[in-house]
This record gives sequence, C-alpha cells and structure tokens, in this order.
Amino acid sequence: MSGVRVARMAAVAVVPGELAVACCLVAGVRLPAWAVAASEVLVLAVLLLEARVLRALYVAARARGAKPREAWWAAVHTVVPVQVRRLMRHELRATASLGWWVLRRKHGVRAGDLAAGYTGPQTALMYGMLFVSVVETVALAFLVPWPAVHRVVLVLDLYGILLVLALHAACVTRPHVVRPDGSLRIRYGALFDLVVPPDAVASVRVDRRYPEGRLVTVSEDGVLDLIVGSQTTVTLELARPLPFTRPLGARGEARTIRFHADDPRALVGALRRPA
Repeated sequence: MSGVRVARMAAVAVVPGELAVACCLVAGVRLPAWAVAASEVLVLAVLLLEARVLRALYVAARARGAKPREAWWAAVHTVVPVQVRRLMRHELRATASLGWWVLRRKHGVRAGDLAAGYTGPQTALMYGMLFVSVVETVALAFLVPWPAVHRVVLVLDLYGILLVLALHAACVTRPHVVRPDGSLRIRYGALFDLVVPPDAVASVRVDRRYPEGRLVTVSEDGVLDLIVGSQTTVTLELARPLPFTRPLGARGEARTIRFHADDPRALVGALRRPA
C-alpha cells in the first residue's frame, strides 16, 4: 500500500505543474529548455511509477480471479483518488450536456415521466456570471500589454466561460423526474443524483424555505438540503433512512429531503398521484 500512496502523492504534486507548463507552451510563452526538459523527465518518472503500481495491482487482481476489465478498473480506482475521478466525471458529463441543451433534449426523461426543472433561482446568476466573464475577457484583451500573458489569460477565461455554460446546461437537461410508479429522481446537474423509490416516500408537501449553506447540506438529524439559489420549495419525508452520495464521493443518510422545484405543486401532485 506504500507504493499506492507514493503514486497518489506524486500525481497530485506533478499534474498541476505540468498543466501550468502546457498552458504556457500553448500561449506561446518561451520557457528555458532546461525547465521544459526537467518537467518532461519528472512527468515520465511519475508515469513509469504509476504504470508499475497499476501493473502490480492488475496482476494481483487477476490472481484473485478477476476478469481483465474488472482488474484494470480496480487498479485505477485504487491509485486515482475518488475525488479526482468524480470531478473528472462531473466535468465530462456537464460538457456533454451542452449537446443535449442544443438539441433541446432531457437526460433520463422517458414517456410518461414528469420533468421538473429547478434552474429558476439561479438562471439570472448564471447569465450574470457569463456576462461578467465575457466582459472580463474583452477588457483584458485591450488592457494586458504582454501577448504571452494575454494568451494564457484568454485560454483560462474561455475555459471558465465553457464551464459556466456546461454547468447551466447540465442543470437544464437533467431535471428532477417523477415516474408513473411514484419514484422520484432528485438531481442537480451532473453533481448530484438520488433515486427515491415509491416505498420510501412517507409524505411530500410544498414548503418554501431559505436555508443557508452549500449546495448539499446535511444536518445532524438527517435533513438533507439540496439548495438552489438559496432556497428549497419541496419537503420530502422518508419512510426509512436513504443513503446518498455527495458530489465528491462522501456518503451519508437522509431521513428528510428538502429541494427546489420551479413548479413545486406540479411535482408534489404527480408524486402523490400513484398513491
């Protein structure tokens, strides 16, 4: 296990530096030859270490009878921290949501389902952030006198604009879903996804609240708040504790779920209808 810890620490230490070097090279910044060579040698050493650790874990998994694909994914899951894997997964799903958004399609919504949007309180904020990012990008194009610095800032600004659009697109294309059997899928973009089966629903009601905290907040008594625009509009009492996963992989249990829907009465009515 010491080899795994060393591989994780090496990756965490080297990846940010390599990304910085790559941004400089893409932007046309001339780095000293020794700096580029040293960074490449360091990255190569880390890759060799990662490959060695992955191979050892793969061979061990195969010896225990795992299939090749299962052994490979088990090795990757052991070496790469869950937080890094989930962040990469969230970003890829959010970027893919841009295509769903352009096509005006909803992810995970089938015939007979009720799709309940929740982006109302944050839409103005998202477009405001987008406007500020665009203004900042244009302003820096005139204010920054150094071409190399301008290129680096331009790449970062464009990436930030893409992330804002992708986050909003993921929220629009991944709404809450009430299925005909009475099950409920509570989501927030690509960051949060929880399926509540029909037999776990004790009661549901429209209940507007303005809690404080982050996107996913859990109290000591098991109240899960999924906050959008500093508010929630639906309170769901559960018949039994329901496990859930936070955006970065931490797990918890909820006895009550409070979340936001733009039309809470329609969602509550659809959820009560099967009963």
